[in-house]
Amino acid sequence: MPDRGGGPTGPRMRVGRPSRRVRTLLMTLGVLAVLAMAFVMFAGFWTDWLWYRSVQYSSVFTTTLWTKIGLFFVFGLLMAVAVGVNIWLAHRLRPPLSAMSMEQQSLDRYRMGVAPYKKWILLGITSLVGLIAGASAAGQWRTWLMWVNGVPFHQKDPQFHLDVSFYAFDLPWYRFMLGFGFAAAILSLIAAALTHYLYGGLRVTSPGARATAAATGHLSVLLGIFVALKAVAYWLDRYGLAVKSSDFKATGNWTGLRYVDANAYLPAKTILFCIAVICALLFFATLWRRTWQLPVIGFGLMVLSAILIGGLYPAIVQKFQVQPNEQAKEAPYVEKNLKATRDAYGITGTEVTEYAGASTTKDKAKLRDDADGAASIRLLDPNVVSPTFQQLQQVRNYYAFPSNLDVDRYSKDGKDQDTVIGLRELNLQGIPKSNWINNHFRYTHGFGVVAAKGTNADAEGRPEFTEYDLPSKGDLGDYQQRIYYGEKTSQYSIVGGPQKEIDYSDDTGEKTTSYKGKSGVNLENPVNRAAYAVAFSEPQILYSGAIGDGSRILYNRTPKERVEAVAPWLTIDGDAYPAVVGDKIEWIVDAYTTTNGYPYASRTTLGDTTADSLTAANNQRAVVAQQNQVNYIRNSVKATVDAYTGKVTLYEWDTKDPVLKTWKKAFPGTVEPKSEIPQALMDHLRYPQDLFKVQRELLTRYHVKDAETFLSGSEVWQVPDDPTNKSGNAVPPYYLSMKMPGEQSQAFSLTTTLTPNGRDNLSAFMSVNAEAGTSGYGKINILKLPTGRTVDGPKRVQSQFNSEPSIAESIRLLRGGDSEVEYGNLLTVPLDGGLLYVEPVYVRGGGLKYPLLRKVLVTYGGATAFEDTLEQALDKVFGAEGSTAEPPDEDETKPPPASSDPTVQEALDDAQKAFDQGQEALKKGDWEAYGTAQKDLEDALERAEDAQAAADKGAGGGDKSGDSGDKGSGASGKPSSSPSSTSSSSKSPDSS
Repeated sequence: MPDRGGGPTGPRMRVGRPSRRVRTLLMTLGVLAVLAMAFVMFAGFWTDWLWYRSVQYSSVFTTTLWTKIGLFFVFGLLMAVAVGVNIWLAHRLRPPLSAMSMEQQSLDRYRMGVAPYKKWILLGITSLVGLIAGASAAGQWRTWLMWVNGVPFHQKDPQFHLDVSFYAFDLPWYRFMLGFGFAAAILSLIAAALTHYLYGGLRVTSPGARATAAATGHLSVLLGIFVALKAVAYWLDRYGLAVKSSDFKATGNWTGLRYVDANAYLPAKTILFCIAVICALLFFATLWRRTWQLPVIGFGLMVLSAILIGGLYPAIVQKFQVQPNEQAKEAPYVEKNLKATRDAYGITGTEVTEYAGASTTKDKAKLRDDADGAASIRLLDPNVVSPTFQQLQQVRNYYAFPSNLDVDRYSKDGKDQDTVIGLRELNLQGIPKSNWINNHFRYTHGFGVVAAKGTNADAEGRPEFTEYDLPSKGDLGDYQQRIYYGEKTSQYSIVGGPQKEIDYSDDTGEKTTSYKGKSGVNLENPVNRAAYAVAFSEPQILYSGAIGDGSRILYNRTPKERVEAVAPWLTIDGDAYPAVVGDKIEWIVDAYTTTNGYPYASRTTLGDTTADSLTAANNQRAVVAQQNQVNYIRNSVKATVDAYTGKVTLYEWDTKDPVLKTWKKAFPGTVEPKSEIPQALMDHLRYPQDLFKVQRELLTRYHVKDAETFLSGSEVWQVPDDPTNKSGNAVPPYYLSMKMPGEQSQAFSLTTTLTPNGRDNLSAFMSVNAEAGTSGYGKINILKLPTGRTVDGPKRVQSQFNSEPSIAESIRLLRGGDSEVEYGNLLTVPLDGGLLYVEPVYVRGGGLKYPLLRKVLVTYGGATAFEDTLEQALDKVFGAEGSTAEPPDEDETKPPPASSDPTVQEALDDAQKAFDQGQEALKKGDWEAYGTAQKDLEDALERAEDAQAAADKGAGGGDKSGDSGDKGSGASGKPSSSPSSTSSSSKSPDSS
């Protein structure tokens, strides 16, 4: 167009259009942004691949990756095709002419607007739904691998007689496929309906038919597919009843069929399946009938049937058949639940033995000897003494111990010793100066093991260390002491390059080292450095001069992280523990295989069941499974992590576990056979705490074997709260070498106590043989206390400790000044029909920042002692004197001897009568009558003494030769040990 204005001449300016230079710059920036995003994504992928390759588990990475990619593309493509084909078909079936109406005229504008972009819109919609569906399917990689590789359990459910593998491996995949089918049908139906509406196939306000024949047929087929899928869902729901969770009033959480499920829901699902099949056929028939009348009637019938048959009928059965006679109706199904739950949690072989709860031996000397052999009483509480280890063995501020130490066994001179052990790990908060070089290049590792006898303390109350100092020395021999992988090592380190590392310090100064292991990822490659700079958001990795030839980056350094990464199909125990195995330090990690598809087995939430007073203070000990709840668990794998090289080794432990066999098929070569476990490692393997906690929670209800008792709830127990602190959380189980009744020798065991529901007396003592490699390993024993008498539980025992006047006064004195008293683990040991309780008492204060063992509390059979050492406390409890609450034993209360003097004899007869009355009252537990009898006995003995003295005076006038008479009764004829000699309410006459 010619210039018509009077403006300036010359080149015309193009308003709003950027110059070529600007366009080039913007395009360049856009390309760089895309490349940057692509490299960020690549960096994450590449660093993961490098890490898995460095730990030699690249097959786990590739198997998982290709499975996710395969599921993403297959199901994403299926969803995209399903939706895209139905949109295309709806467009293809559009009517050639649209009705003349306001509705269609309005739609014309939309049709004209999308006409130029139809292909792009179709591509965009299908791509979006495909991406969403593919991402959802990729998250099901575990379900797919278990379905493809599933092996049989060789156990069948009692209702449908199908192998358990159907419920554990097959049913979850079928349900995913069904859910995907529903999603595809619904999205296709919505997309087709909108397309038909846009192009006139469906009409809302236009005159004439509401739908064309083509639209009617198309949508009817889609509705028929939806209803057919509903029929499949009804059929699968039948089997789902075997693993369905419900709230059962009698037992709380319940899994499996009950009476109403088997006799109402099961036939209802079958009937609804048949109705849904007929309804689907009616929808398909519209292809020929071109009317929705019959399908709509059929669909309405299906909905009504679902309400009446699937909802109302079971409610009627529950109300009028089950509730009037619930125990009789539910008993057969409870029996199935009892058996399945015991099988699923590995508690079928649990032995429940009646236990008296009171000593059957009156020979105190024998009881004292038996107490020494009953258990190696551990006075060093690993959950209390960490600050003591820290103060005495930290050596440098940049070392630290975990807040909870571990208990293990080490042999010396052929004898096993319970040992409290901890590693001197790196503590970045304690380094002299914090900067990038110090944090990641100089201070890179911990150094050495510190161990102490669990059963002893020195005269000052400090641990008796068996491995100590820096470098560590002692009983454990020579081993690689550097700790590059540990529970407290969460940061990355770059080692092996030009920058030297701080090794340890001694009197001659600081020692340096350079990592010689093959762990970690090599950073010599600039691509690797760039990838890690992006992955860790640390650009210095890319250009730092501290990185050079031989530099390797170490990360994912906690044992739990490493095992979870190489075996993402395992659930990891909350407590990894270290052991010196040969010439190296190994972290031992217990791992579980789980499923929530075991028919009839009750479910449990691992995170809740394994919580106790220790996990509340240490989140690292929390346990979380892939599923929120599980109803099958096995300690199928024992894993080790080398503290120096970081090498992860998975050892098969449960050779019969079908879940482990399934995962071994999915990830071949990742798990070593059990036969490959070296003996040096086997000596340190133990029964895992978290599995024991799950089992004890189940055994609070599932220790009973008959349905009637189970339903009544009269034998329900509970895990008591920890009485040694105010956390209000469950008492943790304790490792202890002890001898159960009937056994000939001590075994390393895991023990706990159980109390009645809502009460504090003791119901049972539970233990499991935790000593791996022995024939009794994993055997659970429960000592069931009598219900007809009260036996003190942990809370009552602790209360008895605290309320005893002499003990309370001693505790008050210990708390003097700024000192604090800390109670250690309250250990329970079965002893000759009774229960021996032992609790170490620590004092922290007086200028000390760490707890020292100062006293030991012991109680047995009502007798309590609070002494400086365990030996003194046991001597007092089982000795003839010193007990503040100890009833006398029959063997210590002997009847008075006969006398020739009638007055003396009469008094002695009265004493004998009072003695017999006291013994009878003692057997009945009537302490008031016992006290009265003791007073009468004392009076009678005093009368006998006075009468004998008068007789002696009249006969000999005080002849001293009479003093050398009967040595058993003394000059007065009084017994040398009166029945009241151990009673705090009576006097002990002089026996000389």
